[in-house]
Amino acid sequence: MTEPTTKITRALLSVSNKSGLVDLAKALAARGVHLLSTGGTSAALKAAGLAVTDVSEHTGFPEMMDGRLKTLHPKVHGGLLARRDLSDHMQAATQHGIGMIDLLVVNLYPFEETVAKGADYATSVENIDIGGPAMIRAAAKNHAAVTVVVDPADYAALLDEMETGGTTLAFRQLMAAKAYARTAAYDTAISTWFMTVQSDTSPSYRTFGGTLKQELRYGENPHQWAAFYTNGDQRPGVASAVQHQGKELSYNNLNDTDAAFECAAEFDAAKMAAVAIIKHANPCGVATAATIREAYLAALKCDPVSAFGGIVALNREIDAEAAEEITRIFTEVVIAPSATEDAKRIFAAKKNLRLLTTGGLPDPRAKGVVARSVSGGLLVQSRDNGVIDDVVLRVVTRRQPTAQEWDDLRFAFRVAKHVKSNAIVYAKDGATVGIGAGQM
Repeated sequence: MTEPTTKITRALLSVSNKSGLVDLAKALAARGVHLLSTGGTSAALKAAGLAVTDVSEHTGFPEMMDGRLKTLHPKVHGGLLARRDLSDHMQAATQHGIGMIDLLVVNLYPFEETVAKGADYATSVENIDIGGPAMIRAAAKNHAAVTVVVDPADYAALLDEMETGGTTLAFRQLMAAKAYARTAAYDTAISTWFMTVQSDTSPSYRTFGGTLKQELRYGENPHQWAAFYTNGDQRPGVASAVQHQGKELSYNNLNDTDAAFECAAEFDAAKMAAVAIIKHANPCGVATAATIREAYLAALKCDPVSAFGGIVALNREIDAEAAEEITRIFTEVVIAPSATEDAKRIFAAKKNLRLLTTGGLPDPRAKGVVARSVSGGLLVQSRDNGVIDDVVLRVVTRRQPTAQEWDDLRFAFRVAKHVKSNAIVYAKDGATVGIGAGQM
């Protein structure tokens, strides 16, 4: 039996991201849907020749306070929240001239993008959406009758649904779940920004949010599901990287590649080339040298057995000479700020190797937060942004270290930061000669 559908006769469209907007509105109008809209969205639709009723005309109340007040009105929220199956709701709507709104298409002010661009405090605050989340939550709550769409990627699915005459409850539930996830992630971004501004490290409530970047084949083990979400952090790394070749990255690939690149980034690319080879999230070889090729060979020498099937991270552009050496053994992933065209051609011959470029290096001193789930909660701490160069070291032995010993000590400290505790790192001449990760 075909699932019953709910017909859409009136839609409210109010979007900051206007991709696909006009095509959607034309398709809705062709199906006889009456269009309501606000501000720039209304202007874009009118410019496309569509008949649109401005929300201010619909409510009889002008938009004011620089656009802060336009949709927070009973004729909007009543139209979204009224239960069609309750006579007193419908009588109240009739009494007060509230028309039903069957479809809400909203995406929010670009707060995350604004903050990511380094906007000042006042600009960031002005990009906190109020009316949008309020409408989204209202429509999603009343999903028994109202369809809410918050992502342009879902426009096609919406129109496909409407081919049967309306939307099904299953579709409206799916869109409602996505809508609440979107407002939750949005509020998370805002609260996280405020905590950063205020340097509040332990608020009474803390949330984490993200946007799906990739569904993964499986998790740490084959029976576990997994997905990769990005949180808007502009830190260069696996989330921002461009993959040039190879099959999709797995959960373990992403985890290990992140560990490798963070380790390589400890070394100033302007002063030295650095290579970190990672296996199972721990370094098995790290070295610095004048060139990437020399650094790779020195890192490989530390533990060439463990390096097989590992992750190689570099702090400088990969050239052909380094690529030739890296491809002599099987390597899962290579990650670097950039790669020459010759290097890309060399890697292209290795179909199972993934090449990632990030466009830059993460700042090892940058502040941040990391979280880990435990039974019943989360452990949250600041990112380990300690750098040995910022520490005053005190000699407690009779013999003073030589200049080379000082260099090797600082090198070893940089590596030890990325080895699971309790960590032991032996280093000589800017290269690891032995690494011990924490053991029972």
